[in-house]
Amino acid sequence: MSSETDYLVDRRRLKRRVTFWRVLAFVAVFLAIIGVAVSLGGRRMGVPGVSQVARVEITGLITGDRKSLDLLKTVGRSSSVKAVLLSINSPGGTVTGSEELYDAIRDLAAKKPTVAVVDGLAASGAYIAAMGADRIVARQTAMVGSIGVLFQYPNVVKLLDTLGVKMETIKSAPLKAAPSPFEPTTPASEAAVQALIGDTYGWFKNLVSERRGIDGAQLATVSDGRVFTGNQALPLKLIDEIGGEKQAVAWLEGQKGVAKNLPIRDWKPKEANPFGAFTTAAAVAGAFGLRDLAQVLRAAEQSASTPVLDGLLAVWQPRS
Repeated sequence: MSSETDYLVDRRRLKRRVTFWRVLAFVAVFLAIIGVAVSLGGRRMGVPGVSQVARVEITGLITGDRKSLDLLKTVGRSSSVKAVLLSINSPGGTVTGSEELYDAIRDLAAKKPTVAVVDGLAASGAYIAAMGADRIVARQTAMVGSIGVLFQYPNVVKLLDTLGVKMETIKSAPLKAAPSPFEPTTPASEAAVQALIGDTYGWFKNLVSERRGIDGAQLATVSDGRVFTGNQALPLKLIDEIGGEKQAVAWLEGQKGVAKNLPIRDWKPKEANPFGAFTTAAAVAGAFGLRDLAQVLRAAEQSASTPVLDGLLAVWQPRS
């Protein structure tokens, strides 16, 4: 009887030990995966100390987000970066965000030779950013331009009338919060917004004139809001050359003294979402067959928020 009891006690002790080591191994694997995820999901930059050409992407809606501006500063401070390629494919964004990005690119170009390469689209605010570079190279079928500013707001007055709803507003002055989607646009509020647009549009055109050497009738032609293909943009002086990265690098080597055959390295902003590394961790866990752990990691990831565009826009075909 005693031997049977001793046997059961030993079995329980052994089971506890096995459970302990399993948990410890699980935690070790979890921490290892997180470490791999952080290294893969954080900044992906060129190797420090190795001479290189940095490639920085400007894509999506431009809002002047801090992580992109900080990245440009980091690239400018790096002693290993000898030149910069800005790969642009964007419809633009907010006017103030585009201005911030333009200023950051001008600061970068003061430190490193910088070329904008338009692979798809550099319209409105994205074209403002492109003008910050020393040179603009675009493919034949790329689209550039859309020089102009817009202000959009919905008007739901008729809808509210149909529903029998009226929005009552008490203002300190007639132009406070005007125009409003809840009331008809008055001539005074329309004129006020038009003055805003006109002032910003004048700034945009002056920037084009200064950076691209365009004025007079030609400036009027390129600044009517339309987009141009690369082939159309070249004789209009909106771009400097037809081509892609190959032509941009050749110009850097021939005109800016950049050493030949330097590797091109992608520089990306630091992961803004603190849980972003869990995406990579979940993938790694799944690859190792740790399905439960992968599900936990995926559940921990937070969805990225959609940027809200406020104020005047320099964007081609804006969508809500």
